[in-house]
Amino acid sequence: MPVKYGQLLGKDKREVETIADFLDGMYSWVSFLPRISKTNLVEIIIIAVLLYELLTWIMNTRAWTLLKGIIVILLFYVFAYVFRLDNIFWILNKIATPAVTMAIVIFQPELRKALEQLGSKNPFTGILTFDEGRDNSGFTDKTINELVKATFEMAKVKTGALMVIERGDSLKEIERTGIEVGAVVSSQLLINIFEHNTPLHDGAVVIRGNRVAAATCYLPLSDNMTISKDLGTRHRAAVGVSEVSDSVTIVVSEETGRVTVALEGGLKRITDADMLRSVLAGVKQQGEEGSRFRILKGRRKNEGKAVK
Repeated sequence: MPVKYGQLLGKDKREVETIADFLDGMYSWVSFLPRISKTNLVEIIIIAVLLYELLTWIMNTRAWTLLKGIIVILLFYVFAYVFRLDNIFWILNKIATPAVTMAIVIFQPELRKALEQLGSKNPFTGILTFDEGRDNSGFTDKTINELVKATFEMAKVKTGALMVIERGDSLKEIERTGIEVGAVVSSQLLINIFEHNTPLHDGAVVIRGNRVAAATCYLPLSDNMTISKDLGTRHRAAVGVSEVSDSVTIVVSEETGRVTVALEGGLKRITDADMLRSVLAGVKQQGEEGSRFRILKGRRKNEGKAVK
């Protein structure tokens, strides 16, 4: 049956009206949004760069660990407000002002260092160089084998060693206390670093990914009173760095040649190469599966009592 011209015209008219209504609706929604000028775009870019630099600074210092604690307190603050826990909410309000002063005092070394770096370098370099030469490659099987080989070669001749493996938490602050190396991990390199009477043998090495980032680094000592008195400063330093970060530290005793791994605030005795390889393989697997931005990490208290 032939279609009349009027019917086609009416159909087209309805389609045009539908499109017009849709455009009118879209315009009404867009009209609620503020107009973005060129000045606004420049401001957005500047704020984004400043936030990126601030987050980068936080991730590379102890501020990241403390920031996670602050986030927990803020969540508790919101919880108290939502469920109308008036007494707790009143206490949190009273301590809010002195908490700002406390934060400035706690972050004073980091703030001073950040301001010194800001005044000593070209700010455009920091904006354009996002990676800062950091090795983001994964922890490979070759690196595991080199670490295991170097560890037990040094254990045979009772060469003291302290090797800190970075995981999620940044060790940049500890790295700054030592001498930059930036070399690929190899058993020969590690053995030469910890050889007696060499310039780099004193202190710890920081391993990031597949590279030795720095040597002769100073580590924080643990105050854990459960650590055996038979263990020296090297083991206490290994536990100390594992208490303030999620790092894994391999320790070779200079007195006995025994191998120990420090993680999560405890010490674990390593009896053979296969056991150490298994521990490092677990570190690699967790690094591949885990996220860098964990808000809360469980810490096992007094686990793995220190052994000689």
